[in-house]
Amino acid sequence: METTKFRSIDVDGIHIAYREAGDPENPTIVLLHGYPASSHQYRKVLNRLSDTFHLIAPDYPGYGNSDFPAPDTYEYTFDNMARTMDAFLEKKGLMSYAIMMQDYGAPIGFRIAVRHPERVTAIINQNGNAYEEGLGDGWKLIREFWADRNEHTEKALLPAFTLDGLKWQYTHGTRNPEAVNPDTWHLDYLRMSRPHAHRVNLDLWYDYQNNVKQYPEWQQYLREYQPPMLIVWGKNDEYFPERGAAAFRKDLKEIDYNIYDTGHFALEEEGEPIMEKIRAFMGKLTR
Repeated sequence: METTKFRSIDVDGIHIAYREAGDPENPTIVLLHGYPASSHQYRKVLNRLSDTFHLIAPDYPGYGNSDFPAPDTYEYTFDNMARTMDAFLEKKGLMSYAIMMQDYGAPIGFRIAVRHPERVTAIINQNGNAYEEGLGDGWKLIREFWADRNEHTEKALLPAFTLDGLKWQYTHGTRNPEAVNPDTWHLDYLRMSRPHAHRVNLDLWYDYQNNVKQYPEWQQYLREYQPPMLIVWGKNDEYFPERGAAAFRKDLKEIDYNIYDTGHFALEEEGEPIMEKIRAFMGKLTR
């Protein structure tokens, strides 16, 4: 098993940090992280699956160890972050890859897939939504924010950026919170305490409504190209409950469908079975 390397590359003047493991001659899986996390959320995958796969896990601008340009110099929208990630993959010379997507990884990953359907060999989906019915109760305050962005609706969201709020993201819906490494939310809190971090994350939450508007385009991509999909979904996610996973059955003829009794970051509590599912799923595609 190959050791994970912690690398960086310049993409349009932005220092993009990424983790890489495995032999580049093996099938590539691009690991796209969610909110409020970073490539750190895929540490188990990088450690366990690098014997068989080439794994690339980038940090988005403003996340993880990538540059955090000020919001007046970089546009923090999902369109723009997807452009940066697409440029990153181009610069790495990756022309064929599966995408593992979680949370924010879905709007970024689906934009890349729509742009380059011939490059995406498969999708591994861990709570990555593409259907309106997949938006759960956790979106209530954000929907109010979408309807009218003002000081009051912004203030209502700020508790999410506290240490307790970030801990909740990782532990809510888990069977055993003690199975979740506290380093996860402490790392996120450190990054959320940087200048501009609250504004940038509010901007992205506000922009998320544009992802919802693109759902029909992503669904059309699924219907037309029928990418092989593995679903490994935490059913107790307040933001993306199980009905979001079930919705993919409307547009895909074949899904390897797996639901786990856990929360938003399913890899934290269900890492072992999920990684075995990934190994089996990808193994069938490469035989």
